Amino acid sequence: MCGIAGIVALGPDTRGPSREALLRMAGALRHRGPDEFGLYRDARAGLSHARLSIIDVGGGQQPLSNEDESVWVTYNGEIFNYIELRDCLIALGHQFKTRSDTEVIVHAYEEWGVEAFSRFNGQFAIGLWDSVRHVLVLARDPLGVRPLYVCVHQGRLHFASEIKAIFAADPSIPRALDAVGLDQTFTFWSSVAPQTVFVGVTELPPGAVRVESPHGSTTRQPATPAFPSNGGRAFRGSIDDAVVAVDEALAQATRLRLLRADVPVGSYLSGGLDSSLVTAMAQRALGAPLRTFSLRFDDSEYDESGFQRMMAARLGSCHTEVAVSNMDIARVFPDVIAHAERPLLRTAPAPLYLLSKHVHRAGIKVVLTGEGADELFAGYDLFREAKVRRFWARQPASSSRPRLLERLYPYLARSPVAQQAIARQFFGRQLGTSGEPGFGHQTRWRSTSAVKRIFSKNLQADTSPRDAVTELLDSLPTEYRKWSPLAQDQYLELRTILAGYILSSQGDRMLMAHSVEGRFPFLDPNVFALANSLPDAYKLRVLDEKHVLKRAAERYLPEAIVARRKQPYRAPDALAFAGRNVPDWVEEVMSDRAIADAGVFDAAAIAPLRAKCARSDRSERFSNADNMAVVGALSTQLLHHTFVRTSPSTAVVEPKTCIDRVL
Repeated sequence: MCGIAGIVALGPDTRGPSREALLRMAGALRHRGPDEFGLYRDARAGLSHARLSIIDVGGGQQPLSNEDESVWVTYNGEIFNYIELRDCLIALGHQFKTRSDTEVIVHAYEEWGVEAFSRFNGQFAIGLWDSVRHVLVLARDPLGVRPLYVCVHQGRLHFASEIKAIFAADPSIPRALDAVGLDQTFTFWSSVAPQTVFVGVTELPPGAVRVESPHGSTTRQPATPAFPSNGGRAFRGSIDDAVVAVDEALAQATRLRLLRADVPVGSYLSGGLDSSLVTAMAQRALGAPLRTFSLRFDDSEYDESGFQRMMAARLGSCHTEVAVSNMDIARVFPDVIAHAERPLLRTAPAPLYLLSKHVHRAGIKVVLTGEGADELFAGYDLFREAKVRRFWARQPASSSRPRLLERLYPYLARSPVAQQAIARQFFGRQLGTSGEPGFGHQTRWRSTSAVKRIFSKNLQADTSPRDAVTELLDSLPTEYRKWSPLAQDQYLELRTILAGYILSSQGDRMLMAHSVEGRFPFLDPNVFALANSLPDAYKLRVLDEKHVLKRAAERYLPEAIVARRKQPYRAPDALAFAGRNVPDWVEEVMSDRAIADAGVFDAAAIAPLRAKCARSDRSERFSNADNMAVVGALSTQLLHHTFVRTSPSTAVVEPKTCIDRVL
C-alpha cells in the first residue's frame, strides 16, 4: 500500500515536471508510504511514489519499469493473484527482476494492454507511463477501494492518491469548494465520482481506465455488475448449495488476503457477523492466533464490546480494545477531515482514525475487515425498509402493512400515537413511485437533503438549477430497469455510499492516515460475482438480512453472534461537540466570520445549532437532522479552513530511488 502521484505534459508543451514538484507530491503522501520514496522523470512526464512495504519488502521499489525501461509504473494497492499472473507471463517470455506484485503490472500491460486490469484480483490505483508512445494510463479497481484523483491545469495533467498532493504540486492550481460536489454530499453522504468537492479536481470512477495520448483523452467506463437479469449467470443451486459456495469463496478470498503479505496481518473485530466471520476464517487459515482490534464506547448505544470480547475469547486472539470518548472524537476531528478531504455527515470515521493509530503502534501494517458484506448480501435496514414500503405500496390504505416497519425499527412500536402517525407519513411518502428508479433510497436521500436548509442563499442559488438525484438516476445503466428491486437498491448503494464513504472516509483514508493497509475479503471479485448471482431470497429471506451468509457463518461463529440483531457501526455525532469542554477550533471554524468567509452556510441557520451544542450535555439527544447538520457544517468549515483558506504544510522528501532523465 502506498501513495502515488505524477505530472504529465499535454499537447505541445514538452516541459518536464520539476523534481521539486514531484517530491512535494510524495511528501504530501508520506503518511501513506513512509518506508521510502521514489521518483522517475523524463522530458515529458514524472512519477513519484511513497511506499509502504508489504510484498517483497527488500525489492519492489517504485517507480518500476519493464525490461527495456520503456514502461514505468507507480502503483498503490495489492494484486492478490500476482503469483499466478507472474507464472503466466514468464511462460509467455517475460523476464522479472523482483518478487513484487508491482512488476506484474508492467509486464501484464505489455502483454495485454489495458485489458490486463480485468485480470487482476486486487485493490489498486495505477499510473502507467509509456515513455516511447507518450501515453499515460490511469486505472482503478472495480469497487473503488483505492483512490485516484486527476486535475488538468495549464496544459499539465496531475494525478495522485489524495487531493492534497495535487495542491502541493503547483500553488497556482485553484483551491475552491465545488457547489455540485457539496450538493451531492448533502444528498448521498458523498460526492459521486467523477465529481469531487473541489473545483477542477475529478475522481477516476471505480473500475474506469483513463488513457492520455498525443491523440487525446479517452476513459473506459466501468463494467456494469452482472446481476442475473442483465446477462449474468444466475446461481442455479439450492440454498444449501449457495451456503457451501459462499463459504468456499469467502474462505479463499480471506486466505489470499491473509497469506500474500511479507509482514504480519491483523484483523478488525467489531463483534458483528461480518468481521467475526472474516477473523474466524483468517485464524483457521493461519493456524495461529491473530492480532485483533476493536473500538469501545462508554455509551451503550454505540458500544459492542461484549460481543467483541466473546468472539476474541472464542478465537483466543491477541485482542486490543481502543476506548473512544466524545472528547477524543472532537480532538482528532480536524485531522480526520484533513485526511478524508471531503465533508462528513457522521463522526464515525474519527474512532476508526484512532483505531488505526493503535494498529500502527502495535507494529501491524495490514488488517482484514468485513466491509462490503452489507452491500453484497443485503444487510442494511435500507434494503428491508424498501421491501416493506414496496409491499405497502400495493395496498397504500392498509393499516397492517406499515406496521412491518416496527420489526426494523422497534422504537416505532414504543412511540406515542402522534409520533407513529408522523413516522407513517414519512415512510409512506411517494408510495406511488414504488416502481421507479431510486425508490428504495428515497427516505435516506430526502432526510439527508433536508440538511441543505443551512446552505447559504448563494449556494442554494448555485445548486438550484441542478438536482443531484435526477442526475444520478439519469446516469443509470440501461440494464438497471431489468433488475429486481433488490438488485436496483444494491447497485445504488454500491454507486454512492460504498466507494465514496465506506471505503474512502471510513476505510482507506483513516487506515492510511497511520500507514495501515485494509484488505476486504468480501470485495474479492469472485465473492462479488457470486453474491450478485444469488436469488434475492437467498440474501433477503422475507425480512431476514444476509440469510445465506448467516447460514455459512454457523460453522465458524457462536449462535449469539450469528443471531444477534444487526447494530450499524456509529459513533456519537453532535454530542461530541456539545457542552463546555469542546476544543477551541470548534468556535474558530463556526464563528460568523468563518461562516461568511467559506460562503457555504447561512450564519442565521447555523446559530440555533451552535446554541444547542453550547447548552447541551449527555442527557440531551439530537435529532437525526440536527446530528447531520452539526457534523456536516463542522466538517465543511474545517475543509475550507484546511484546503482553501490555508494549505497543509508539505515537506520535500528525498527519494531512495531516483531515475532522472532530465539532468
